[in-house]
Amino acid sequence: MDLRKLKTLVDLVSESNIAELEITEADGKVRIVKAGAPVAMANAPAMMTAPAAMVPAPSAPSVAAPAAVLADGEDADGGHTVRSPMVGTFYRAATPGGKPLVEVGSVIKSGEPLCIIEAMKIMNEIEADVGGSITKVLTENGQAVEFGQPLFVIDRRG
Repeated sequence: MDLRKLKTLVDLVSESNIAELEITEADGKVRIVKAGAPVAMANAPAMMTAPAAMVPAPSAPSVAAPAAVLADGEDADGGHTVRSPMVGTFYRAATPGGKPLVEVGSVIKSGEPLCIIEAMKIMNEIEADVGGSITKVLTENGQAVEFGQPLFVIDRRG
C-alpha cells in the first residue's frame, strides 16, 4: 500500500468519529484502531515497517533500570507497573521541550495523563490506571517502546 494512501487513512481516522478502519488490498491489509489501541499491519511490505527501526538510541541512561516486574502488573516492591498499550515513541511531555507530565515523586490520580506515545503520527495520551505516587520512570524521552513494555511504577500507598 502506498505510504501517502496510508497517511490519508490515518488522518481520516484521527479527524473523524471512526473508531476502527480495516482495508484489505492485494498487497496487504491495514487495520487502524483509534482510542489508545495499537495499529496492526499484517502482510504489509517490509519497507512500511523500516522507519521504526531508525529511531536513534538514547545517548545516556537517565531513568531507573526496570525492576523485576511480575505478570499481574505488580513489581517485586509491591508497586503497580504501568505498561505501554502500543508500539510507538515515548514522550514524557505533551509538547516538545515542555515540562514532563509526571516526575518521580508526583502524586497522581487514576485517569491523569502520564506520558504521550506517538504511533503513526498520532499522539496518544497514556493515563494512569491507578492513583498513587510515581516511584520509577522506566523509559527515556524519545525512546521507542514496545507493546507491554513497563513505563512507570506507581506506589498505590502514596
